[in-house]
Amino acid sequence: MSETTISITNNQITENFTFGKVAKQANGSVWYTQGNAVLIAAVAVDKEPVKEDFLPLTVQYIEKSYAAAKIPGGFIKRESKPSDFETLTSRIVDRSLRPLFPKGFNYPITITVLVVSSDSSVDMQLAAIHAANSALLTSDVPVLKSIAAVRVGIIDNEAIYNPSLDMQEKSELDLLLVGSGDEVIMIEMRTIQTESKSNVLPEDKLISLIANASQEIKHASNKYYQEFIQLKQQLLELELFSKNTDKELEEYISEYFANDISEAICHMAKSERSNALDALKDKILSQLISENKEVDEASLSHALSSYKAKVSRAMILNEKRRADGRKLDEVRQITIETNLLPSVHGSCLFTRGQTQALVAATLGDKKDAQMYELITDKTSRSESFMVHYNFPGFSVGDSKPIGPTNRRELGHGNLAKRALECTVSLEANQSVRVVSEILESNGSSSMATVCGGSLALCAAGINVESLVAGIAMGLVSDGEKYAVLTDIMGLEDFEGDMDFKVAGTMSGVSAMQMDIKLNGVSMDIIRDTLKDAKKGKEHILGIMKSAQEMMKPSLALPKTEYFSVPVTKIVDIIGKAGATIREIIEKFEVSIDLDRDKGGVKLSGQDIHKLQEAKTYIQNIADAPAKEQMIYEIGKIYKGKVKKIMDFGIFVEMPDGFDALLHISKVDKNRVNNLSERYNVEDIVDVIVLEQSGKKIELATPAFMA
Repeated sequence: MSETTISITNNQITENFTFGKVAKQANGSVWYTQGNAVLIAAVAVDKEPVKEDFLPLTVQYIEKSYAAAKIPGGFIKRESKPSDFETLTSRIVDRSLRPLFPKGFNYPITITVLVVSSDSSVDMQLAAIHAANSALLTSDVPVLKSIAAVRVGIIDNEAIYNPSLDMQEKSELDLLLVGSGDEVIMIEMRTIQTESKSNVLPEDKLISLIANASQEIKHASNKYYQEFIQLKQQLLELELFSKNTDKELEEYISEYFANDISEAICHMAKSERSNALDALKDKILSQLISENKEVDEASLSHALSSYKAKVSRAMILNEKRRADGRKLDEVRQITIETNLLPSVHGSCLFTRGQTQALVAATLGDKKDAQMYELITDKTSRSESFMVHYNFPGFSVGDSKPIGPTNRRELGHGNLAKRALECTVSLEANQSVRVVSEILESNGSSSMATVCGGSLALCAAGINVESLVAGIAMGLVSDGEKYAVLTDIMGLEDFEGDMDFKVAGTMSGVSAMQMDIKLNGVSMDIIRDTLKDAKKGKEHILGIMKSAQEMMKPSLALPKTEYFSVPVTKIVDIIGKAGATIREIIEKFEVSIDLDRDKGGVKLSGQDIHKLQEAKTYIQNIADAPAKEQMIYEIGKIYKGKVKKIMDFGIFVEMPDGFDALLHISKVDKNRVNNLSERYNVEDIVDVIVLEQSGKKIELATPAFMA
């Protein structure tokens, strides 16, 4: 391909795509620029397919430190572990592009997006999506559809499309949509707290914003397609995977094992990991062998899986019945326990069906905040509200060790954080960490984290304006009719066509995330989903409210005292080199936070009596009259106390409490080599004042003056 540059402007943002310039040995590549930002996106495909029927797609979004004229911090001066932002952006690009691939594409494919020059005004996630999309659409991979991404913000009650990073800081909403034509493919949404007040978006307003944004997507995606498809390379001759299900075998299963299949589906409704199908496969295989019918296990597995999927989907579409017997809009049974961990600040065990999350909330101060950097920032930031999600293998019956945090865990934790954050009002200098341990999983453990997290925060005494609940919605569609499912379980997630997570309060939605397996979903489906999600969310919030009203106080919650002192007294509380404040902390077993600008004092500790003693001690320091330095008579002998002995002299505490230096040269007329042989700390010594200039006092001994 000869070098070709295409310039496209959408919503006052101009993007330049140059093809045939770099990475020419890749299956597709682009040199993307927007402002001073430069990204390189490259697509590479393995010609050998995997044996299973799935899309082995890997997306890597990587920011180079040199892109922002920086050298990596730390001991190793090269990029290593990806940041949270890089990992989350990789997931967003992956979820946006995955539905574009044709069914049966099972060739390992890697899409890499490198940021080689940054711009503090450019939205890197939008840039990464559009760069990857253009590289894929112009490649020789059989993808013949273009997507477009639009970010929506709200500033002064006005919707802003593709706001700059500066404008995003002022926005009350962060809504990212990706779609193609009239179809929406991916949604990421959160509301942003303003002026320390919770901020959620009513469902009807959210639907209106999505509908308007989808028109922007339609316009942009059509423009991208028209420009990029002209540069499409000759398609690779790749054979798409086909199960080639044995129709006769499937009919045999239907005739003789229909009831067994239904029973197996019910078993799968109870766990993401079920042995029911394996046992049924062995049973069918034994019967076929006894009837002298030849069949291989792979064909039987394909036929059994295909028939099982048809049965479970038909139950939903035709009978409006789910595998576990629920109605389409029915939420599974919920049980809640709070503050069941005696040594934890706040805890909640949230169980919904066969999904269970143990969530703990821990209080800290500003030093416990998580420091991080963005390539578009010149300085580092701190994250004072953290949500961490852990998914051990035993939660689904898998025997595997717990390892480093993976992309899924990071993504689910981030979603829960976005859902909860807008309702949490932290005190000055306060940090909070929420940790969710998934103990059992059969669908929507991230939403269980939201519910358990909201109650754990309440249990820890955090100022939470409203309870937040989360619910996962699903979809089954045959192209003509569809059914929306409330509170999906593992089987419905696996066999269904959509995973639509909605979290919020009674007043509206605080966070949302949508992924699909179809080419896209219509606005009608989105409207119906949000309508049913609202009903399910309010049902869960009612149960959570009852649990909150019955909540027992935490035994581990630190006692806290807030009071003020004169700003001028803060330095006295700290003491020389921090000696006074360290003494208070050690003596009374408390932690102390001081606000130097306002004179605020925050004391925290487990013992209420020691807390009160520390408060009294500090108030006595604050109430003491300010020390005034004596005017010393030159040549007069005073008695002082040895405070510190150094090689060059002795620090002596004078009668007024101020320290003065007795230099080694003023101890004796003869040279003194070792002061520690002559003096001890706390010794009372006679000193003569030679000179006083402000707080600086020069001393000598009577022996030196003799």
